[in-house]
Amino acid sequence: MRVLLVVNAAASSVTARRQVVIHRLIRADHDVDMVETSRRGHATHLALDAAGRGVDVVMVLGGDGTLNEVANGLVGSDCALAALPGGSTNVFARTLGLSDDPVEAAIVNLEAMAAGTIRPVGLGSVNGRYFLFHTGVGWDARLVRQVERHGELKRYASHPLFIWSGIRTWFRLYDRTRPHFRVRYGEETVENGYFTVVLNTNPYTYVGSRPFDLSPHASLDRPFAVVTITRMDTAPFLRLMFDTLRSSDATQRSAIVDYRADVSSLRIEAFDTVPFQVDGDDLGDGTTFDFQHHPDAIRLVLPATASFG
Repeated sequence: MRVLLVVNAAASSVTARRQVVIHRLIRADHDVDMVETSRRGHATHLALDAAGRGVDVVMVLGGDGTLNEVANGLVGSDCALAALPGGSTNVFARTLGLSDDPVEAAIVNLEAMAAGTIRPVGLGSVNGRYFLFHTGVGWDARLVRQVERHGELKRYASHPLFIWSGIRTWFRLYDRTRPHFRVRYGEETVENGYFTVVLNTNPYTYVGSRPFDLSPHASLDRPFAVVTITRMDTAPFLRLMFDTLRSSDATQRSAIVDYRADVSSLRIEAFDTVPFQVDGDDLGDGTTFDFQHHPDAIRLVLPATASFG
């Protein structure tokens, strides 16, 4: 196979040695080129070019943001995506059951390629931007923005940074006194939206080695699960967070959550501008967010460790 290895050298877990080892592993059985990203959006252009040149697989060594960019360049093509964990959290790679060690993950992906386990999976989109695992509108997007402002710390202290940013965002950076948007599902409307996550996969993220599950229904084989927080008082919100760490259906039982499963489309209409993030990447602020589920949107190298489908 023709393989393009896209590397974000600035990602938290990427080292020169790992790049060399992974390149050698791929080269043993495939025709491989390796290229490093140099700016925001660069990975999308590299993926578009690879698909246009007839490359069979783009393997990504980087964080979730780099994976997202590559996925946006591969949608609708015959070129497949393979994920290697190179960031601080690696939500998508870990959702597929891959090891946090990118060399071990490369071996598993190469075994899947040899076995021919490459298949189409569904993606979501918001205002035309595709996402692999989720989009957040509201509080978590403001948290992501705070983390990215201290991005130099992610390599060394990612989990403490997220905790500190979450506390700061909760108490100082996000208005929890009023709803920020309404959520429309066709003729049905949720008027008191404080914070929404639209899930294409589950878990939402990981707390250390522990998955933070928001929905047992979110999967690459199904339309979205949508979790909207309808109140942001501290005590019930913290109770929900702790319950979520213990049970994957906590959001369905919570009095402060509007929960929906198997949603193919929805619209969020903000009362003022609100932040949003896509696959953990801050995309700024907006007022209207149109979501669409796209079945079989991209070809994915499916490791034997993947638990869906």
